Amino acid sequence: MNNGFSVEAHDLVKRFGSFVAVDRVSLAVRRGEIFGFLGPNGAGKSTTIRMLCGLLTPSAGTARVGGFDVATESESIKRSIGYMSQKFSLYDDLEVGENIEFFSGIYGVPEDRRAERRDYVLKMAGLEDRRHTMTRLLAGGWKQRLALGCAILHEPPILFLDEPTSGVDPIARRDFWELIYQLSEAGRTIFVSTHYMDEAEYCHRVALMYGGKIIALGSPAELKRSLTGHHLLALETSDPLGTMKALDGFDGVRDVAVFGGGLHVTVDDTAAAEMPVRERLGSLGIEVRRLESIEPSMEDVFVAMIEAEERRAA
Repeated sequence: MNNGFSVEAHDLVKRFGSFVAVDRVSLAVRRGEIFGFLGPNGAGKSTTIRMLCGLLTPSAGTARVGGFDVATESESIKRSIGYMSQKFSLYDDLEVGENIEFFSGIYGVPEDRRAERRDYVLKMAGLEDRRHTMTRLLAGGWKQRLALGCAILHEPPILFLDEPTSGVDPIARRDFWELIYQLSEAGRTIFVSTHYMDEAEYCHRVALMYGGKIIALGSPAELKRSLTGHHLLALETSDPLGTMKALDGFDGVRDVAVFGGGLHVTVDDTAAAEMPVRERLGSLGIEVRRLESIEPSMEDVFVAMIEAEERRAA
């Protein structure tokens, strides 16, 4: 294993019968890096993570985590990582402090350090005043913070977080990512999967996964720069549906997609397209409330990459 990497995979494959869930995935994650695994549900992210955590045996390919082989040293991997599953996995019928005590034993935290680690987790997660609260009474965001705290009780150098912010509100998501940054700054490697495109911006590097394959890999800035020829206009009008119909097949317009409360229009040339778009919509009585050139977001990148992949497959 290269000493600069915490996680390495080469042509990793997982089959379930005739179905290929993970198709020749290769990646390398540096120590202290926040590595994002981005993709829609069903893309193969969780299956890949479960193989890297030693929970599933690969059908083919190789991988090493913390220097250990996932196929032959899975128990060593489990002892050296923290894992937070997609589904909340703590015990609702225990108090917050009782969950921490229980998982301290599961992870083999020495008895003389358990009080110290408990206090650290409570402070890190902001749960000091909720120590005796029943876990089932916690809001979703607080449950996720508790789950993260329990995953790092044994101070693992590598953390795998599988969709950690799924189902929690935007403020709780932002607070959770602040915790991830703190852990990364302390030297831990964070491998985190998500289907929230905006969360990719928080990662040092991102792998875009679709149909069991990694279709792009790089920093968010690198992936945005890779969209050569994709010039974007942000467009808000009085009639979004009518606008989409009006611009479908319009000269110089490649694509129109709903984005938030408006539209993103992919054009050949932003400067050359603005006036014709305004004139086209004005002739149909559609009011243009906003039309300006913008940089692509990670959602734009992902949509473009998926469309390119589907064209290649076709």
